[in-house]
Amino acid sequence: MVLTLNFEQMRNMVFVFMTTVLLFTSIPLAASATEPRAKGPDPEPTEIPAEVQEMLDRIEEIKEMDRSALSRAEKKELRKELREMKKEVRAKGYGIYLSAGAIIIILLLIILL
Repeated sequence: MVLTLNFEQMRNMVFVFMTTVLLFTSIPLAASATEPRAKGPDPEPTEIPAEVQEMLDRIEEIKEMDRSALSRAEKKELRKELREMKKEVRAKGYGIYLSAGAIIIILLLIILL
């Protein structure tokens, strides 16, 4: 006895299989997220590098500044300075964070395509 499936039946089977896999991988993640975490000693604060501390101080200074009194050119210069700080932070490579759901979706897309 040979089982023959047409394209629509095969597509439906793949859809059901992927949905089942997604369901069974996401339920444990959701269940573990609701459990209260054990409280342990507070982690020791890590030392902030001097360069980063200077950037944070400058950002706070800009936030506290009365920008309504500044001219258009001065505002433009502040925006440019903040953009350069943002580029420096990105260049340091603090990493990319992906959630478990994003990883599953990426893997599914790779498998299906």
